[in-house]
Amino acid sequence: MAGKSTRTSRQTARSLSPSGVAEGDRSRLRVKDAEATREDILEIATEEFADKGLSGARIDKIAERTRTSKRMIYYYFGSKDALYRSVLEREYTRIRRAEQAIHLQRLAPEKALAEVVRQSFDSHIERPNFVRLVMNENIHRAEHLKHVRGLKHLNEELIDSLGDILHRGVKKNVFRRGIDALDLHTNITALCFYPVSNRYTFREGFARDMWSRSEVRKRREQVVEVILRWCAA
Repeated sequence: MAGKSTRTSRQTARSLSPSGVAEGDRSRLRVKDAEATREDILEIATEEFADKGLSGARIDKIAERTRTSKRMIYYYFGSKDALYRSVLEREYTRIRRAEQAIHLQRLAPEKALAEVVRQSFDSHIERPNFVRLVMNENIHRAEHLKHVRGLKHLNEELIDSLGDILHRGVKKNVFRRGIDALDLHTNITALCFYPVSNRYTFREGFARDMWSRSEVRKRREQVVEVILRWCAA
């Protein structure tokens, strides 16, 4: 028994680091640290690219604002362009997932569509950096967006979901026939995009802050009403 106990102790000692942490645990901690570092880089890079665009953003500035270095940023992402594409992928995925988070099948068609519009509106208001990134990417004629993984699938899921709502609404005679799901998405996005993209010019030109709490609430329900009336049978 003593020999077996000694062998077990030696095996345990070999599996532990000098600090007494098991190698498996150390490996998991390294993975978590790497994920946290990567997320920190993406968070700051999103702000930098949204504010300054691809050409104006600087990797050394991103490194300065994170818990890392330029060398580490290049280690994780390879290049400035690749980091920018990772930011686009993260932001597009976030906003699409938010739009798809509602259990639409449980709702009547009109209520389902109203919730989609509200969620889209909220997502744009809550993610102004996403709107700026989209505006910047249009300057680049979507040159980098075409390399974003999974975007086509996310967009197809969204359009399919809208198509299903329209189909159920037509069957219940609450929506008119002939509405294209992509047209519906275009109209929703345009109405939700404007209060973010034109916030400052609108305030300067008309002396009204579209981001005041009362204006946001009012505009949100106006967009819902516009879309529902456009779809109504």
